[in-house]
Amino acid sequence: MPDGSWTLSDRQAAAQAIMHLGEDDLRYLNRLIIDRLKLIAQARSTVLLSQFNVGDRVSFPTSSGIHKTGTVQKLNKKTASIVTDDGERWNVAPGLLSPVTDLPSRR
Repeated sequence: MPDGSWTLSDRQAAAQAIMHLGEDDLRYLNRLIIDRLKLIAQARSTVLLSQFNVGDRVSFPTSSGIHKTGTVQKLNKKTASIVTDDGERWNVAPGLLSPVTDLPSRR
């Protein structure tokens, strides 16, 4: 178990306890869970973004499955701003980015 991590040893008992909570308590618990999930996602994003620097060459898939290649222009809180080789600007989640090593072509 990682440092500072807790596990739910009896999920059945937790589910049973939740079944008896009132609306106000459920809304409070929901807010805690959402906040925690956002924190975990932000930490994951920060770790992934730390692998890149402004000026790095990267590639990423678009929603249509086309792979674009470009340069990191800015590292935002949750995304990297990329300018593609054809001049398009994209904000891309760091989990979709792959570093590109431009190798000189051999002739």
